[in-house]
Amino acid sequence: MIAQGIQKGIADYKKQQGIKLRAIDKQRKQKARQPQNNPAEPQAEIANNSSINYLPWILLALSWAGFITYFIWQ
Repeated sequence: MIAQGIQKGIADYKKQQGIKLRAIDKQRKQKARQPQNNPAEPQAEIANNSSINYLPWILLALSWAGFITYFIWQ
């Protein structure tokens, strides 16, 4: 009974992975079919995202500095 449950779980997992792979392949094919009118747009988008990635680290550092300062002053 346990072996059957494990086999069923493996079959379900493989089925889900197959669905995900088909969806990814479908998206990849759609992107390949679309004409690339503005190739400069993705580069600009990447440049904008790289500057935003520092914000969470800065906020994390500020929060830790605040916690340390709070404990020192108590």
